[in-house]
Amino acid sequence: MPPDVQRSRYLSKEEAARLLASIRADENQIAAKAIMLLFLTGARRNEVTQAEWSYIDWEQCTLLVPKSKNGQPRYVQLNSKALDVLTTVPRVAGNPHVFPAPSTARPMPHLFFPWDRIRKRAGLTDLRLHDLRHSFASFLVNNGEDLYEVQKLLGHSNPRTTQRYAHLSRERLAQAAEVMASIVNIDETDD
Repeated sequence: MPPDVQRSRYLSKEEAARLLASIRADENQIAAKAIMLLFLTGARRNEVTQAEWSYIDWEQCTLLVPKSKNGQPRYVQLNSKALDVLTTVPRVAGNPHVFPAPSTARPMPHLFFPWDRIRKRAGLTDLRLHDLRHSFASFLVNNGEDLYEVQKLLGHSNPRTTQRYAHLSRERLAQAAEVMASIVNIDETDD
C-alpha cells in the first residue's frame, strides 16, 4: 500500500488578507460571496453552493445541510461575518437558492472560474478551494480553540480527520514550547 499522502496547504494571516481583498474586488460578487462564506465557515463547497434560503436559521445562526458528505444532515454554524455576507446576497424572486447560477437559476455547479481569478489576483496560484477548509481549522486551532469544537464545526465524525485539517503554525508551536520554559525555573547557577 502506498503511504497516505496528505496535502497540507493553509493560509497564513498575510495570505488571508490578500485573498479577502481579492474576493472583495471580484467582478462576480455572487460567486465571491459564496467563496467568502466557505472561508468564514469551513463548509464544503456543495454545502454552500446548494444552500437554499429556507435552510438558514437566522436566530440559531445555522445553515442546514440536509445531506452532508456522510449522508446525514448537519448544521454549519454561521458566525457574525458569515451572517453579514448572507444579508448582502440579493434574493432572486421565486428562486429558493442562495447562490443561483445566473444562466440557469439552479445552484452554482462549480466555482472554478471565479475562484481561479480570485486566487491568481491574490498571488495564491497553488491554493485550492478546499484549502479554505484547512485554513478555517488551522486558524481556529492556532487561536487556541479546542480540537473537538473544530471537529464539530467541520462536521467530521472522526477526530483523526480533523487532526489532518488543523495545522499548527510555527509561532503557535514556539508559544507552546515556551510554556515549559516558564514552568521550569532552572537557575544556571544551581549546578
